[in-house]
Amino acid sequence: MDISALTNVSSDYIAGQYDPSRITPFTEENSDDFQTVLGAAMNMINETNDYQNAAESAEIQFALGESLSTHDLAVAQQKANIALSYTVAVRDKILEAYREIMNMSI
Repeated sequence: MDISALTNVSSDYIAGQYDPSRITPFTEENSDDFQTVLGAAMNMINETNDYQNAAESAEIQFALGESLSTHDLAVAQQKANIALSYTVAVRDKILEAYREIMNMSI
C-alpha cells in the first residue's frame, strides 16, 4: 500500500493554510487543547486496535469453518492494514515534529 501521499505534504500547501490570526496564546481557557489532541490520538489507537482484533477474529472464524466468506475476511484484513498504516504514518510525523522542536535553538 502506498502511503506517500500522507508523507509528502508540500510546504506550499502548508504556507497556504497558515493563518496567524487563528493562533491563540496559551491561557487557562484554552489549556485543554492538548487534551483534545491527545484524546483524538488515543481514539485513533483504540480504533486501530479494534480493527486488528476484528481481523484476527475473522481469520479464526474462517479457519474454524464458521465463516465461508473470503470477501469478509479480506475486507477485515484490509481495514486493519490501512488503519495500522495510517497510525504508523501519523506516529512518524509526530516523532519527526518532536525531533525538529528538540533541535531548535532558543
